[in-house]
Amino acid sequence: MQANHANFITSLRHEVNKYFSQNKIQKTANLNMYFKCVVMLLIYATPYFLMVLGLVDKSLFWLLWLVMGIGMAGVGMCIMHDGNHNAFSSNRNINKIMGFTLQLLGGTYKNWKIQHNQLHHKYPNMINHDPDVSPIKLLRFSPDSSYNKIYKFQFIYAWFLYGLMTFSFATIKEFKQLIEWKRDKIITVSQFRQLMLELISWKTMYYFFILVIPILTLDITFLEWFSLFFLMHFVAGFLLAIVFQTAHIMPECQHLKFSQKLDLNTWAINQLLTTSNYSPNSKVFSWFIGGLNYQIEHHLFPGICHVHYADISKIVKKTAYDYDLPYNCQANFFQAIIAHGKMLYSLGKEPK
Repeated sequence: MQANHANFITSLRHEVNKYFSQNKIQKTANLNMYFKCVVMLLIYATPYFLMVLGLVDKSLFWLLWLVMGIGMAGVGMCIMHDGNHNAFSSNRNINKIMGFTLQLLGGTYKNWKIQHNQLHHKYPNMINHDPDVSPIKLLRFSPDSSYNKIYKFQFIYAWFLYGLMTFSFATIKEFKQLIEWKRDKIITVSQFRQLMLELISWKTMYYFFILVIPILTLDITFLEWFSLFFLMHFVAGFLLAIVFQTAHIMPECQHLKFSQKLDLNTWAINQLLTTSNYSPNSKVFSWFIGGLNYQIEHHLFPGICHVHYADISKIVKKTAYDYDLPYNCQANFFQAIIAHGKMLYSLGKEPK
């Protein structure tokens, strides 16, 4: 670490804390956040109940399951994410309730916390330690990954695979994760047994809600149900993937080497080196994606509710520049998508 980088996180936290105290603002959810929660839950739940209660014609099913996919992404980005980072409220039980909404989407919050909070946030863009840059073998997200000739086409086919993200979580991925975490000693054998039992229980309840009830009430075949279910997850997965991948798999984001010993200041600097923001001037877009366009602020302050990221971003940017550190940001989401596509193309080239 360079000498002029020392005490970066101490100075930054001091300035951010001063902002909240001077303005007498809580770091947790405000009225805007609670309103957003109601909106996102309604987008997800309303189409479901309209269908199972027989209030809409079958010709609208495709549209309604598509809307449910948008709602899924909204609940994940705007409610579940803050809840499982304990950023929603100072009340632990409220955070658990908000984080629990992941169970309604086909995932399990305990597994998600291990993957996202424990691994991704601690080791961003570190191959074999950050799950987000160690995906399925069809994708190469890191220059440290092994190479296969098929990767030269990933800038074309990756976008389809992004749509499979939540479908994978709702079916086999979490089972696979638990097995891998036990093998790699990320969790103990007793934790594995407990988490696996809970996973099976939650999946059973999820499929009763999303499969059994619709099959019994909607007068559709299993194939029709699967097509609708897949559509919902494809929409949600694609939206979530393009929001998250444009935050880390970018030309300006570094890919770091794993370090067993990681002090707080080095950890904070790593977040700047491996992360990129986008669309800082788009309030409406930021509202819908849970402030995740301010990914730098989220990584540095995961315990602060996302409704405050836009305001503290000015402090983070200034402090980063004061310490001669990068503050990566794309002007808008379209530019971020283009830059991400270029990064996929670059990583698809055979290493020299």
